[in-house]
Amino acid sequence: MKKNICLMAGLALLIFVWTNTSFAADKIGFINMQQIIQTSNAGKKAAEEFKKIVEKKQGAIQTMENEVKKVKDELDKQASVMTAAARSDKETSYQRKLRDYQILVDDTNKELQKRDQEYSQKMVPEILKVVHSIAEREKYTLIMDYSTMPLPYHDKASDITKKVVEEYNRTSNAKK
Repeated sequence: MKKNICLMAGLALLIFVWTNTSFAADKIGFINMQQIIQTSNAGKKAAEEFKKIVEKKQGAIQTMENEVKKVKDELDKQASVMTAAARSDKETSYQRKLRDYQILVDDTNKELQKRDQEYSQKMVPEILKVVHSIAEREKYTLIMDYSTMPLPYHDKASDITKKVVEEYNRTSNAKK
């Protein structure tokens, strides 16, 4: 008899716990990390610094490109009146300048990518701290970044991107 009562009480407790957990509403939020980085104050500042670096690098690339064009134009104009040895030297000079130009462009692109990643890597941990604090404070079960993973659908009302940007701006201003 005691065994049946314990079994019934255990079964009732199990059903009670099971129904409560199955009916519990999970709160899911969504963020767009790229938008947070781009629209936050720190992100805008980083974008301005990045733009200055790009402009400086583009100036060097443009100068080198003009030199390559100048050598190519000289080669094309004077090719018919040059001796074979002079034309060969000029072509070698052109090939060397073209190769240097291509290396400069490639190195510049790699450097810019590296800097872009560095800016993002500096900001992302701080942004994630803000997301974590919002998730704990507002009792979110899950927060997903839809900028890195395409989602077929998400409720725009559950998008907390603007809230994250506002709080990130406040925390980053407070640290200064």
